[in-house]
Amino acid sequence: MTVAQSPCVLVIETDESLASQLCFDLQEAGYDAILAHDATSGLEYCRDRQPALIVLDRMLAGESGLSLCKNLRSVGTRSPVLILMARDTVDDRVACLEAGADDYILKPYRSEDFLKLIRLYLKPDVDTTEQLRFADLILDIATRRAIHNGRAIDLTMKEFELLKFLMEHPREVLTREQILENVWGYDFMGESNVIEVYIRYLRLKIEEEGQKRLIQTVRGVGYVLRES
Repeated sequence: MTVAQSPCVLVIETDESLASQLCFDLQEAGYDAILAHDATSGLEYCRDRQPALIVLDRMLAGESGLSLCKNLRSVGTRSPVLILMARDTVDDRVACLEAGADDYILKPYRSEDFLKLIRLYLKPDVDTTEQLRFADLILDIATRRAIHNGRAIDLTMKEFELLKFLMEHPREVLTREQILENVWGYDFMGESNVIEVYIRYLRLKIEEEGQKRLIQTVRGVGYVLRES
């Protein structure tokens, strides 16, 4: 009988105390944790070990964690990337998205919140061929990729979950509260305008210049997926 391997999580953290706590919590939760203390070794581990998920600090000695995240994406790393951050503002969220990160973890570090987020991103893949379709837009559930007019689009985990929720309720106006509850369902305590940030990035990825807007704003209420 083949024993399933534990998902490998790469931690890139220069603070030795925090790095030890992160790895200890991951190992206690059953994950295979590997540690890199700088960006260079982090990139090497990514290439050699191909981790299922990457956790990195925004403040790394000698290099910004956001720059490292951009480098990881530029060399083809598609694993979810979670960034440890000291602040939670819209500008910070936008910076994380622009760098290619999937989500962030706020300091001070809390083991329970951290592991809850890790479990969310490392849920076992469901073997499915299911696709959601709306107009010229297709969402492949297994690969978590969107296809628009034949063009394949890579999505972060949160972008995927948000688009999936919209496509499961086409032409239905969804309130911000409904979206927060269903997409950010892990006791989300942030500002509701996090939705605007992700909608903006979904639109940039999905809607080509001159095309009709699929994700439409219903002022004062929320959003709706419709063709006109």
